[in-house]
Amino acid sequence: MIDQDSPDFVTSFARGLAVIRSFGVETPRQTLTEVAEHTGMTRAAARRFLLTLQALGYARSDGKHYELSPQILEIGYAYLSSLSLTETIQPFLARVTETLRESSSAAVLDGADVTYVARSAARHRVMTVSLAVGARLPAHATSMGQVLLAYLDPQRLQHFLRTTHLDRYTDNTLTKPIDLSERLERVRTQGWSLCDGELEVGLRSVAVPVHDRNGAVTIAMNVSTQASRVSVEALQRDYLPVLQSAASDFEKTLKL
Repeated sequence: MIDQDSPDFVTSFARGLAVIRSFGVETPRQTLTEVAEHTGMTRAAARRFLLTLQALGYARSDGKHYELSPQILEIGYAYLSSLSLTETIQPFLARVTETLRESSSAAVLDGADVTYVARSAARHRVMTVSLAVGARLPAHATSMGQVLLAYLDPQRLQHFLRTTHLDRYTDNTLTKPIDLSERLERVRTQGWSLCDGELEVGLRSVAVPVHDRNGAVTIAMNVSTQASRVSVEALQRDYLPVLQSAASDFEKTLKL
């Protein structure tokens, strides 16, 4: 792995990716000024990247606001297709949803975020935002993110803790590296993570790792629910075993 001071590091490419990543669940449409602020670029630089994305069909604008176009999915789809992950894991997520009548998802770690790669949605909405394949959420404030961070190799985890600003989303969000580190140690020991209102008030979720044939963890599965319907105790007692069973059965398909 090269660092940003290496002559092989293409700064302009990295800045272009930063512009793309500035769009997300909470910022689906942005002005030029907002993009510049979120990426730390000048307005002139942000404008050039946005116009380039627009010319390539990856972004569109109404003259004031910019947003990514559906064509941007081509970038992530190449990765997802290479894994055949969505198609393979979907029945296992659907089994969790059918059993518990709650939404179940799978995600991978992508920088400081998790990216949803598969999802089985319940009829009722759990979060105020709509989640779909390709959605990104902060790793430190989500159950799947905490699982994936917990199973990182120590060097990568320490780099994450040193360089990532842990934004606060609710009063329950872990914003201190030492607190997150202690949580991740517990997650690694017990083999699952339970988040109670750390990303959104009233949202509870539990996640487990998925081990590949080499024992590595690059995927996590979760089930999410509303605090008004399911207690923390019930989530751990009744929901976690169903999720663990589905993950275990999916792991067997990866080892065939």
